[in-house]
Amino acid sequence: MQNKNKLCGETGFSRRGFVKNTMIGMTAVAANGLAQETARAKIKIGIIGCGQRGAFIADLLQEHGGYQITALGDYFKEQVDTLGQKYAVPENRRFTGLNNYKGVLECKPDAVAIITPPYFHPEQATAAVSAGAHVYLAKPIAVDVPGSMAIRAASEEAAKRKLSFLVDFQTRAQPFYLEAVKRVHAGAIGEIAFGESYYHCDRLQIKVPPGSGPEARLKNWVFMKDLSGDIITEQNIHTLDVMSWVMDRPPISVSGGCARKTRVDVGDNNDCYALQYRYPDNAGVTFSSRQFAGHGSQPDGIVFRAFGNKGVLETSYGGQVLIRGENFYRGGATPRIYREGAFNNITAFHAMIEQGDCSNTTTEPSVRSNLVTIMGRMAAHSGSVVTWEQVITDTSRMQPDLSGLKL
Repeated sequence: MQNKNKLCGETGFSRRGFVKNTMIGMTAVAANGLAQETARAKIKIGIIGCGQRGAFIADLLQEHGGYQITALGDYFKEQVDTLGQKYAVPENRRFTGLNNYKGVLECKPDAVAIITPPYFHPEQATAAVSAGAHVYLAKPIAVDVPGSMAIRAASEEAAKRKLSFLVDFQTRAQPFYLEAVKRVHAGAIGEIAFGESYYHCDRLQIKVPPGSGPEARLKNWVFMKDLSGDIITEQNIHTLDVMSWVMDRPPISVSGGCARKTRVDVGDNNDCYALQYRYPDNAGVTFSSRQFAGHGSQPDGIVFRAFGNKGVLETSYGGQVLIRGENFYRGGATPRIYREGAFNNITAFHAMIEQGDCSNTTTEPSVRSNLVTIMGRMAAHSGSVVTWEQVITDTSRMQPDLSGLKL
C-alpha cells in the first residue's frame, strides 16, 4: 500500500467543448442511450466508500461502460482491496483510513462517487469540488442542518467551476414516479387534502458484534445517530423525499415522537417514529416508520399516498405507482427501482459531464428533503412542535466519536 498522501499524477478528463443546459429529467430516463455513450471517451472516476452500496455502484459504473474506475478509498482495507482486485485498480491507487478520500482526490479523477456514511458527505463533497471533480453523491446528503447547507454550498461552487453535482435518489429517476408527480403538480388529483407517508420494515442486520472496538462502531454506522442521522434521515428519507416532492413546498411544522422498543442491542438509533407534518392550506401528512417485525401486517414497505378532491396518488417503492380518480393514470410496477433508479442516475451523471451541464438540479430538492427529515427528528427527540423556520436556522452539529480510528 502506497502512502495515502502520494500524488497519483493523473491528468483529468477534459470538460471543455460540450453542449450545455441538457435537462437532467430527460437524461435520467434515457438509459437506453447506453450504446451511443459507450463509444465516447470514458470518464475517470474514483469511488469513496467501497462497502456494500459502494460495490453496487461500482458494478453499475462498469456496466454503463462510460466510466473507468481509477482510484478507490475506504476506511477498511479489505473492502478497498476486494473492489480493487475486481476492477484492476493498482494498489497505489487504493486508500484506507479516515482520510482515504484525500488520496482518491490526489489521483485527480474526473469525478468521484461518494458512498460513505452520511456524516462524512459534506467534508468529502466539498473537498471533491475544490479538487475539480464532478460529484455523484449518495443520499442522505448529511446528518444535520450545517452539513446540509454545506452540500448546498458545494453544489453552488461546483456550478461556478463548471462541475456536475448529482444526488442519487432512485424514485426521482423512475419514469412512473416522474410522470405521476408531474400530473399531480398539473392538478390531476385536485387540491391535496391530506397524505400518508410510511417506511415499515424488519430490523437491519448487525455487521459485527457491538462493543468489539472503535472500528465496530464504524462497521455498524447505520445504527448510530451521529453517523447516520437516525433512521428518519438515513432510511426514511426515501418516503419523506416523495412527500416533499409531491407537496412541492416546505412543511410549516411537525410534531410527534420516536422510541427504541426492540433494537436495544446495538447503537443508539430509534427503531420507530410517528409524526404529523402540517403543510400550507391546512393539509396534513401522517408519517410512521418501524424497523422491527410487523408479523405480516399490511400495509408494509416504503409508501406515500396523497388524497385530493379529484383523486388519489399512490406510490410504493418497488410496488405500484398510479393515480386513481377523475384523471386516472395507470403508471405501473417498480420492482427493479433500486437498481434501475441508480443506473438511470449514473447514465444522467455521465451525460451531464459530457454535455457540460452544471445546472445541478438534484441538489436543492435533496437539501429540502434532508431538512424535512431533520425537522421530524428534532420534533420527535424534543417532544415539541418544530417549525420550518427553526430548522433552517439550526446550527447544532452531530459529532461522532472517532477516537481510536486511524487517519
